[in-house]
Amino acid sequence: MTQDVLIIDDNRIERRLIGRILEDKLGLNPIEADNGKVALKILKDRLDICLIILDLNMPIMDGFQTLNKLREHNSDKPTIVLTGSASLDDAVRAMKAGAHDYVRKPIDQNRLIVTVRNALKLSDLTKEVSNLNRQHKHTLNFSDLIGYDSGLKDCVTVGTKAAQNDLPVLITGETGTGKEVFARAIHGESMRAKHPFIALNCGALPEKLVESILFGHEKGAFTGATEKSLGKFQEANKGTIFLDEVGELPLDLQVKLLRALQQQEIEPVGAARPVNVDVRIISATNRRLEDDVKSGLFREDLFYRLNVLHLSLPALRNRIEDVQAIAEHFINLFCARYKTPKKDLSFQSVAALQTHLWPGNVRELENIINRAMALCENETINTEDLYFSESVKAKERAHMNNSIYVLNKDGSFKPYKAIEQEVIKHALDYHHHNVTQTARVLGLAKSTIYSKIKK
Repeated sequence: MTQDVLIIDDNRIERRLIGRILEDKLGLNPIEADNGKVALKILKDRLDICLIILDLNMPIMDGFQTLNKLREHNSDKPTIVLTGSASLDDAVRAMKAGAHDYVRKPIDQNRLIVTVRNALKLSDLTKEVSNLNRQHKHTLNFSDLIGYDSGLKDCVTVGTKAAQNDLPVLITGETGTGKEVFARAIHGESMRAKHPFIALNCGALPEKLVESILFGHEKGAFTGATEKSLGKFQEANKGTIFLDEVGELPLDLQVKLLRALQQQEIEPVGAARPVNVDVRIISATNRRLEDDVKSGLFREDLFYRLNVLHLSLPALRNRIEDVQAIAEHFINLFCARYKTPKKDLSFQSVAALQTHLWPGNVRELENIINRAMALCENETINTEDLYFSESVKAKERAHMNNSIYVLNKDGSFKPYKAIEQEVIKHALDYHHHNVTQTARVLGLAKSTIYSKIKK
């Protein structure tokens, strides 16, 4: 996704020159303002701007006044100042006021490019630290999600509506598609955001303790109950409880969960009377609960209670255009977590990631990037730093032999570009992402392959 950079300078020619350099050399989208007041209005309306380039000498509101205003508004966007002074005094003063770096006029293109690249790395890490803080405080929201394909946009649309009310939500999708992250986003944008978000994996609970963990128990209720326990529902009071793998709950517990949904009350083990709770329930599963209902493994009445709003998260292999953005998100995450320098993905490594089938979805991508960050000794992650298991590679090659079809499921023809994309992806995978060999077997120029991958 193209990043936006705000250029603030009263000199129109200077703005256009800087904008052209950023656009041509770094693929950035320049946004222009001719003074500080206009810039502040733009920043208020455009929250997605990732970097500010600011001239210090301007009429109406100069660079120093603008920096002070940015600091008043707690702006965390890196700022590069432009100075025409031969002395470094202005640059030093600006950096004390919150600027990240400076560039002297007349502008040296190479110096500007290096400075902007460094500032963007800082911007990425700042965002990731902020993201980690919001996740810890349960204030994650949909703007923090990475993904721009139509399938995920549909999920975000439904999720945003779900956040505006207390209806139960059932999130389905393969393992590793990000069901808990989505649940946290719904909670983070809801009226319950200031209250607890309690996540529980129902499949990992000891069978004999499931009821106690969910609903709590009184002291002496059973052997080993040496003190009273509130349980997860009471811990989540006024907030949200997320029941992952809800299909794993035993049938007798499903009855009690249904009561909690219907009556907004629970019965702790050994308690004399029920306890009222005010909890919003979001559940998730990688199974087809409809099939479990038919086979008697899941209660039909509970299924309909949980499935008031349904979200089906797409598999990562159906979101290929998002792979690079998600991979870069994990790079920033690990850089922020381990306090290591920012690393980039090589063009070849991006191609390798985009042609992988991702049976483990986003979780698999996270693990691969984590390993690559640990092994890579350079500033750039290359294909040799990426590890895909041999069993997965074999599955991909088998999938490749039978997966290219010219017809859609409804019998209509696929667009030519879609078929071409599949052919190139499979050829790249078969030749272990070697662009030269792929271009040769397909009878295309290497530049064409690179262009197709970029698109």
